[in-house]
Amino acid sequence: MSIASKIAEITAQLPSGTRLVAVSKYHPADAVREAYDAGQRVFGESHVQEVTAKYQELPKDIEWHFIGHLQTNKVKYIAPFVSLIHSVDSERLLDEIEKQAAKCNRQIPVLLEMHVAQEETKFGFSIDSLRETLKSGGFVEKYPHILFAGIMGMASHVDDENRIRADFQALAAFFNEAKVYVPTFKELSMGMSGDYQIAMQEGSTLVRIGTYIFGERDYA
Repeated sequence: MSIASKIAEITAQLPSGTRLVAVSKYHPADAVREAYDAGQRVFGESHVQEVTAKYQELPKDIEWHFIGHLQTNKVKYIAPFVSLIHSVDSERLLDEIEKQAAKCNRQIPVLLEMHVAQEETKFGFSIDSLRETLKSGGFVEKYPHILFAGIMGMASHVDDENRIRADFQALAAFFNEAKVYVPTFKELSMGMSGDYQIAMQEGSTLVRIGTYIFGERDYA
């Protein structure tokens, strides 16, 4: 199947209110352009140097989402153009995004990354800690150049669908709770190539799919 036909297949499955983030990291600009020509406009990248190069080369109506672990010293390179940062996992990173967004005179939309998976290697806030932070008030106002758009999370890397579904349900429940504290919360980013169908069933608004669309990545 071609990239275009795979995008059409996924798009046909999307519930109302759910968008596809085509994860194009490690794939060449030509593959992105093929997806673009098929109507896809939202792409996910996880390396600053790569997304900056693609931004310069490809059409400017592309919505670039940064989905990888973001180092504070790299924020300045994507601040002028990034449409959404999915992976904000610390207040230190928020401080830097605020600083760079102010320099660019823009408000950068972000998702707060939650840790619900069994693996300790995953980044993110715990539900309990973020609940207290958001409820305490003043947290969002501290960052006038950041738009708090929602949350992102990954399920445990297991074959047990019940475990995966439980992780997504925990994320969705917190998202619905947090919208009371942060009215700008609109996006729930969860689900990848292997589990996006479960994620859609549990309320994901952004599914991040790369391998199924573009094939295995060239890491060289």
